[in-house]
Amino acid sequence: MTALLALIPGPIKTALIWALAAFVLVSGSYLYGKRVGTQQAAVSALETSVKVLRKRNEIDETVSTTDASALCSEYGLSVDDQAECVRRIRETNSEP
Repeated sequence: MTALLALIPGPIKTALIWALAAFVLVSGSYLYGKRVGTQQAAVSALETSVKVLRKRNEIDETVSTTDASALCSEYGLSVDDQAECVRRIRETNSEP
């Protein structure tokens, strides 16, 4: 192997070494950036999931603590539709 390297002139060896070093540096930087970007995307997705779940829990708590008639009246339904709404909510709440 060293015999083959001896056949290559000095300036070409230097250029090849610099090219190899540049390739290693650029490849390493690219892979590092890709890993950091993936981690940032995962953190962002997790933060969004937490926000959505907290909002959903707030809504569930509000709906659970509100009685059926108040909940149906917030929808702006007619009297007949409110009665049907209350009936359906109570029917849903009685199921296990």
